[in-house]
Amino acid sequence: MSFVCPLPPVKVMVRPEFLYDFDGKDRDLVEGIWVSVKSIRGEALRFETYLPQYGALYDKLPVSAFMHDTDEEFDANSMLELDELQIWDALSYHVTVVEKPLLKGLRAEFFGKDKRLHQGEFMFTLDCANPDPRIPDFTFSETVDEHKSYNVLRLNNGQFALQPNNRCRFYDPAFNPQEMRFPDFKVATKKYRVEQHAKWRLGDTNNFTYEGNK
Repeated sequence: MSFVCPLPPVKVMVRPEFLYDFDGKDRDLVEGIWVSVKSIRGEALRFETYLPQYGALYDKLPVSAFMHDTDEEFDANSMLELDELQIWDALSYHVTVVEKPLLKGLRAEFFGKDKRLHQGEFMFTLDCANPDPRIPDFTFSETVDEHKSYNVLRLNNGQFALQPNNRCRFYDPAFNPQEMRFPDFKVATKKYRVEQHAKWRLGDTNNFTYEGNK
């Protein structure tokens, strides 16, 4: 876990206005491959992208700068803004990639700020935490009821999204019933520990199995 984290290589198309600082000129999408992601607390996650046609690395672009590597035509009116694709800024300066084999490639959807469901496919998750107890943690990255992870979704509208668990649903036809329940759960608020029981003291024994100590 670090400020910069390598990413699984994902082919993307970069919107040219982001590469030319929104100078207003019409240009074609540029082929790219994700290289890494950066996490700056209080800002949108930023992606470093290799541009093979130029042999160049372009850094610090938000998720809204990217489209799929595809020949499909997408409706420009269905494009979502950055604050809809990623609804929470980075919680920490330290980010890591979490591969989830059970979910990879599954059909997914998220409930957007526009009160609509947006369909796509699950890819992987980005998660934040404080990596070193010697570094003061001034964020909510380890606060139970405030922590957010960022599920990377490949959306049907041609974009990518970074959405927390409580905004997403994942569909596996091998496990889901015909009529699925709506997740009406409450936010977790408790922190669980296992070494807080007063009767569990083992500092004065050298028995291999702690036999007789409860």
